[in-house]
Amino acid sequence: MTTIARLAQRLPMDKSAVTSLLAKSAAMSKALLLPLIGITVFLVIWSITANNINTSLGKFPGPVAVIGQFDGLYQEHNAEREKAAAFYERQQVRNNARLAADPSYQAKTRTYTGKETFFDQIVTSLITVMSGFILAAIIAIPMGIWMGLSKTVNAAVNPIVQIFKPVSPLAWLPLVTMVVSALYVSPDPMFSKSFINSMLTVTLCSLWPMVINTSIGVASIDSDLLNVSRVLRLSPLTHVQKIVLPASIPLIFTGMRLSLSVAWMVLIAAEMLAQNPGLGKFVWDEFQNGSSESLSRIMAAVIVIGFIGFLLDRGVLALQRWFSWDKSH
Repeated sequence: MTTIARLAQRLPMDKSAVTSLLAKSAAMSKALLLPLIGITVFLVIWSITANNINTSLGKFPGPVAVIGQFDGLYQEHNAEREKAAAFYERQQVRNNARLAADPSYQAKTRTYTGKETFFDQIVTSLITVMSGFILAAIIAIPMGIWMGLSKTVNAAVNPIVQIFKPVSPLAWLPLVTMVVSALYVSPDPMFSKSFINSMLTVTLCSLWPMVINTSIGVASIDSDLLNVSRVLRLSPLTHVQKIVLPASIPLIFTGMRLSLSVAWMVLIAAEMLAQNPGLGKFVWDEFQNGSSESLSRIMAAVIVIGFIGFLLDRGVLALQRWFSWDKSH
């Protein structure tokens, strides 16, 4: 007899409450145990397989080697932060000395341009992917609503969407690079060209799932809701706000989840080719480095990329539940 069952016998609880408690306990145990078993089996298979794979740089890294790299990457990050702090401190001391000798001296502080660490590159990748994704959403959601509301617009725009939807980011990147180089000309640019190239490539590749799902969601709104709008004689803007958006939120967010997953995958390839500081560049630099630790560092980056992708998807799902009137979606 389980501990919960024995405890339930001592408490003045009815049978239905005991049954419910036992069911919840079993469900929670199952929800925790099965993923743990799956992860354990995966780690065992990974460890055995890695020991049997020899590459030009040595054995393929197993779980222990990869976990060890996280500590090394963290130590590198701390060392780089200490160098940056020392750099700014030296500037401050020098400027104070110059100001003491000459009060009219205009103190200048140069920006530290040391190597970006693994954690800095994670932040850069997140900023890039979210910038591209938000820009895509600003374009795609209104376009999808317009297509869903008008069969004429849908017939005109849908062929273009279907043609460009399967285009690889590797095909877009050269075109984006050339256009940005031609148009984004400034002696003191706010953003680097590599960032703009990566962001626009992400935008172009994540537009289409949002456009398609939004248009389908709007086009499939229940006819009863549309009749209510006609009876109340809602203005077009009010119709969209009160009827269209609430009814199509599940499919809009499905498109957003698909787009964000595409955007995150596209970003890694774009950063490799555009050399925008980020996880893609980190992977490429380690591959080019070819040291004995490169494989384990690349594998550590792969795990981080996958984990961040999972968190991004969960974040959009939580946002959908917050916005949606139907909390079951």
